[in-house]
Amino acid sequence: MKLLSIETYPGMEFEPLGIVKGTVVQSKNFGKDFMAGMKTLVGGEITAYTEMLNEARQIATKRMVDEAEKLGADAIIGVRYGSSAVMQGAAEVLAYGTAVRLKA
Repeated sequence: MKLLSIETYPGMEFEPLGIVKGTVVQSKNFGKDFMAGMKTLVGGEITAYTEMLNEARQIATKRMVDEAEKLGADAIIGVRYGSSAVMQGAAEVLAYGTAVRLKA
């Protein structure tokens, strides 16, 4: 499945099939959350949260692709990501775009 952040598929005609999305709410375990809190005292990257968000984006992307495949899509254009804090140590990640079927 081709994923494009632009609003078109260069050089190809396509039929839009609809908006597709994938979402996940992800959290870290208490131990990693505690250590992340300690990291805020000294500064620097909080790798536990970076890893959590990367994993969440992968899951959300897969769910979006699965939804597009059910529609018979060849690609998803206009792919975007969003995130929001749901609670302390948990974040929602949303992936969305327009599923399209390429014309021959």
